Amino acid sequence: MPVGYPLVARIAVILVVVASGFHAAVAAEELNLYSSRHYETDDRLFTDFENQTGIRINRIEGNADELIARMRAEGRNSPADILLAVDTSRLQRAKDAGVLQQINSQVLETRIPGYLQDNENYWFGFSMRARIIFYDKKDVSNPPRTYLALADNQYKGQVCSRSSTNSYTQTLLAAIIQNHGKKIAKEWAAGVVKNFARAPQGGDTDQLRALISGECDISLSNTYYFARSLRISVKGLSGKGQSDISWVFPSQATEGAHMNLSGGGVAAHAPNKANAVKFLEYLTGDKAQEHFSAGNDEYPAVPGVSVSPSVAALGFFKPDDIDLSKVARNIPEAQVIFNEVGWK
Repeated sequence: MPVGYPLVARIAVILVVVASGFHAAVAAEELNLYSSRHYETDDRLFTDFENQTGIRINRIEGNADELIARMRAEGRNSPADILLAVDTSRLQRAKDAGVLQQINSQVLETRIPGYLQDNENYWFGFSMRARIIFYDKKDVSNPPRTYLALADNQYKGQVCSRSSTNSYTQTLLAAIIQNHGKKIAKEWAAGVVKNFARAPQGGDTDQLRALISGECDISLSNTYYFARSLRISVKGLSGKGQSDISWVFPSQATEGAHMNLSGGGVAAHAPNKANAVKFLEYLTGDKAQEHFSAGNDEYPAVPGVSVSPSVAALGFFKPDDIDLSKVARNIPEAQVIFNEVGWK
């Protein structure tokens, strides 16, 4: 600016520049979200957060392991602020890979039960699915009432399961290790292998479809897959045959039903850390928690939040409140056991 400009004019120009910079900063309020949750219903969660805060969410979706590898490769230059992932094993994998950071939030500490969060505050759970036993009630009059009972000889040739590389399968065995010890866990895994009706394959919905097709009489699946079929039509699961499927919430007299977790944490080099913490805290609110159930047939992580009719139709039960941080540490041992007993 020429020296000859009047002082008032120079001040006015400076104010315009400062104001422009302020508006640019406001416009730059954003959150970079890496998510392995592939549910269209989550869009409602994201838009509600944007409307409430004015913070724009930039979303990248992908396989959890791929996203973790990407964050490691990006290092300090990673734009990621948040990682959302399904299952304790992947959240622990992200922590071990060094792509998450510890955070201090009274809201998260208070709202999320201790057993659903990392004991060092690297990740927190926001929704759950119970991994329970489904069966064909036409063919099975005495279904297994515990996870350990799945290995009983009476169920030989009746059980369908996912592969040992699946995170849900790994986490269940890791929980059995924590609850019953390595010896019993290995005996259980070997017994279930002997009871397989077919080689492990497919996803959870495929295990439920196999009950209808007659390929097996008993299967393991997360609750939300079946609850969804009660709410909307699911190919090969809804309609004819669905009424023949019944279920058991296992181990109600002992540890309770195993819970799989969906959760997240703040990226190690988050450029928008404050916004990231604000987003995680938002996910603990009653409205967001209710949407996890209404939109995706999951169980809220925050106690006392109501569940959707499709979830409530499955009934209420005692969940296993084992510390999932301890379960996560058993994942490597679980994979060793699977390899040793031939669980493909």
